[in-house]
Amino acid sequence: MAQLDNYYTDAGASKREKVGTGLPVISQGLDSVRTYQWEMHFQGVPGSDTNLQTDLVLACKQLTAVGFTFEPIEVHRVNDKVFYPGKGQTEELTATFDNLYQPQIAASLWQWYSRIYNPLTGRFLGKNGEFDPSKKKFNFKAIKCTVLQLDAQGQPHAETRLYGVMPISWKTAEFNYGTNEFHTIEMVFRYDYMEQTDLAGMKEIPSKAKDI
Repeated sequence: MAQLDNYYTDAGASKREKVGTGLPVISQGLDSVRTYQWEMHFQGVPGSDTNLQTDLVLACKQLTAVGFTFEPIEVHRVNDKVFYPGKGQTEELTATFDNLYQPQIAASLWQWYSRIYNPLTGRFLGKNGEFDPSKKKFNFKAIKCTVLQLDAQGQPHAETRLYGVMPISWKTAEFNYGTNEFHTIEMVFRYDYMEQTDLAGMKEIPSKAKDI
């Protein structure tokens, strides 16, 4: 049985021959994606009465895992048991935002949440997205979220795109005199579909997002 070549040994040997030193060389070809280099973009969220839909780059400091699973269908044959893909389901997404003074993150997120479901009146949006008192409409199922992953130089290398994003929970962090940290807002989202894309080779991602 042939023995597989060792990646580190081969890469290091070729580099040592060129450099002329016996020092070990760590290959960067196996570097991993870092969990703290990312941005979160929202597109099509409801804004003010005069600007119902806008693009936002929120001050998100933490994001839970994004995923999609399907329930397998178990099929029994004469002597076998096989599985087929069944109904798919997305996972809940929890995002933690810094509660900034300017602009007011809490107010912007609450405005979005109350447009989907208003706790004061118990009214939620219908299929056309109509909301009183302005009588203007927006398609809340067309909201898109993009988690932009960055490399060590701050350039985007991949995207996780979520479609049909809808907030289902809004709550503030604990207020406590004894803590020494910034206050946050936590929101839980549900989405309908997702995809993972590779942006290798792209130098710039065009964006019309507005920071809040």
